Amino acid sequence: MIYGLYLSAEGAHAQDYRLNVITNNLANVDTIGFKRQLAICQARYSEPAARGLSGLGAADIENLSGGVLPAVSKTDLTPGPIKQTGSPTDFAIRGDGFFAVQKDDEVLLTRAGNFSLNSRGQLVTQFGLQQYPVLNDNLQPITLDPQLPWEVTREGTIRQAGVVQNLAVMKPVSPDDLLPVGENLYRTTQSPQPVPLAERQVAQGFLEMSAVQPTLAMVELLEASRLLEANLNMVQTQDQMLGALFNRMLRSA
Repeated sequence: MIYGLYLSAEGAHAQDYRLNVITNNLANVDTIGFKRQLAICQARYSEPAARGLSGLGAADIENLSGGVLPAVSKTDLTPGPIKQTGSPTDFAIRGDGFFAVQKDDEVLLTRAGNFSLNSRGQLVTQFGLQQYPVLNDNLQPITLDPQLPWEVTREGTIRQAGVVQNLAVMKPVSPDDLLPVGENLYRTTQSPQPVPLAERQVAQGFLEMSAVQPTLAMVELLEASRLLEANLNMVQTQDQMLGALFNRMLRSA
């Protein structure tokens, strides 16, 4: 009975974790370039069960593991819909790749291409009050003269007054390398790889919108809420049964 109580508590913990991840996805349904997070749960490893039940005593049965545990969330790289804005500082990547930006002394990745030019002519991100420089292939801030015309090619090459700068378009070695760090930015556990110019598809005047599907997220939210409630009800039921058992034993003592 105590084992069942633990299993139900673990199940409630896992569903609470799912709720937090799904709620964050829904909160970013209108965030440009946002990629939804997948709440991953895994079965607890049970060594006694792996050995088989033969020869196990009562203590071994009580210590059998089981249930589920929340694991590290994963980033779903499914692209979001592309929307035309007409703004020359808006960019969207079609296919693989992320823009590289500099935050403090670190290079981070983002799919949000709603950039702007700051007072120094640097191309920067827009996320709240924070602005981070957008980098070129040499991992240096891209600087433009706002008084002069400029153009961007399909490969992400920016041309202005004879000066050529390539947007840094990079991708992680593996999707599992992406770690969200807030502000719609990602850190990679391994050095990201540049996407070759021939494989880049950068669209100026367009933005990739959030990849979160509200209807699907709401269904997942309802499912996780009901499973959480079911596990909590099981915890309460088993606690009441355990209390009744103890009272009966005390009366018979």
